[in-house]
Amino acid sequence: MAIIDAHVHLYPPELNRDPAAWAAARQEPHWAELCLRRRKDGRPVQEFPSVERLLDRMDEAGVTRAVLQGWYWENHATCREHNRFYAACLDAYPKRFSAFASVHPGAGEAALDEVRWAKAAGFVGLGELSPHSQHVPLHDPIWRKILTLAGELQLPVNLHVTDPASRAYPGRVETPLTDFLALAREFPETTFILAHWGGGLAWSEEAAALTNLWFDTAASPLLYGTDVWRREPSSRVLFGSDYPLVLYPKVAGAAAEMAGILGEAQAAGAATDIFHANAAWVLALP
Repeated sequence: MAIIDAHVHLYPPELNRDPAAWAAARQEPHWAELCLRRRKDGRPVQEFPSVERLLDRMDEAGVTRAVLQGWYWENHATCREHNRFYAACLDAYPKRFSAFASVHPGAGEAALDEVRWAKAAGFVGLGELSPHSQHVPLHDPIWRKILTLAGELQLPVNLHVTDPASRAYPGRVETPLTDFLALAREFPETTFILAHWGGGLAWSEEAAALTNLWFDTAASPLLYGTDVWRREPSSRVLFGSDYPLVLYPKVAGAAAEMAGILGEAQAAGAATDIFHANAAWVLALP
């Protein structure tokens, strides 16, 4: 069975060489707070792999295609830089990668131009975005234009969601679940993919009634027990690992990342559609 990982992060070589300096130079303190911290045992919360290392991890896990998610950067220039890196990845490995583009409404019309550029460059969505982390109110006019344009261009929008019941951690930002329900209602022509099981919305009757809401499983082992794989409304869930996040802090190597979560999902009896068919359909993937 071909497997699609719909939530993977990858960064330019310049970032990988010195993540702290890269973030400081681009004034991205929130990303640094989230991604550069270490656990109590001193292990990093995530790795910074090369393109080649990602391809190796995909092969080890049996993943056919990875959907590269952007980030909720705080600056338009960082969004643009990350997007150009992803465009190069798509050109180099069109059969292995698809990509979502990062945008920041604070750039005004330039943000809308970036959405149009992404569509022309072969990107299949926008995200992972987070207006709450990007300091953008939901009523911001450019944010609303971005969502409208995404619907017109058939670009699904992946949004970061924090479960309100989740534990505290450095960089945690509250994302009221009612905001996502409101967005889905206000923009019915736009498809939304809510990351991290939608912070629990994947099992909400209100969310189930909104057919433009989908969910991914990114970071699931850090958030929920294995029973979630049997609870999901499988027709609207996409398998996503959140690679290169270390999902099993007490495990080393590939089993701590993509291969580990995939094995967990399969062993727990997750519906087969979440591994390929759902992503292929909602993202119009080959």
